[in-house]
Amino acid sequence: MTQENMTSDLNITREKMIQLLNEDLAGEYQAIIAYTVYSQVLKGAAYTDIARQLEVHAGEELAHAIKIAKQIDYLGGMPGVLPKTVKTSHDPLEMLRADLENERETVGRYRERIRQAEAMGEFALSEALRAIIVQEQDHEIDLAAALGIDVPPAIAPPEQKHGRTQLQDTHAPRR
Repeated sequence: MTQENMTSDLNITREKMIQLLNEDLAGEYQAIIAYTVYSQVLKGAAYTDIARQLEVHAGEELAHAIKIAKQIDYLGGMPGVLPKTVKTSHDPLEMLRADLENERETVGRYRERIRQAEAMGEFALSEALRAIIVQEQDHEIDLAAALGIDVPPAIAPPEQKHGRTQLQDTHAPRR
């Protein structure tokens, strides 16, 4: 991929940024709901600590949603109101894996959003996203620890799978 094509992925309009941030906001709503529900339905001594941690995560995700909504408003948009679909299960490990998958997607999206915001000259937005991504990565660490695994790499956002990120993924070590 040429440098020109990689740069064009970053050059977006305010309207496109509002659309992308609204997609991110839907993901934050999803996380609030998932963490709230999962924290209450995880049962047993093995899940006591992580259930308490998920309650904390729910509050942090609400703070993220407020920050994202504030940035959407600043850019002249209207914050969305619908969450992405929340995965539910009676299997605690499946719930934790779903949360980890969502966090991996979120981190990937926010990494791209930071690059886009900086290309637009929206440095306050990129700083707000940096603060959020720190907590999202902490969530990944907590979930991976609860699952007894290492934190997997972030998942590239759909708008990047055809571009630079796919090229990087192609060179990732295979298991």
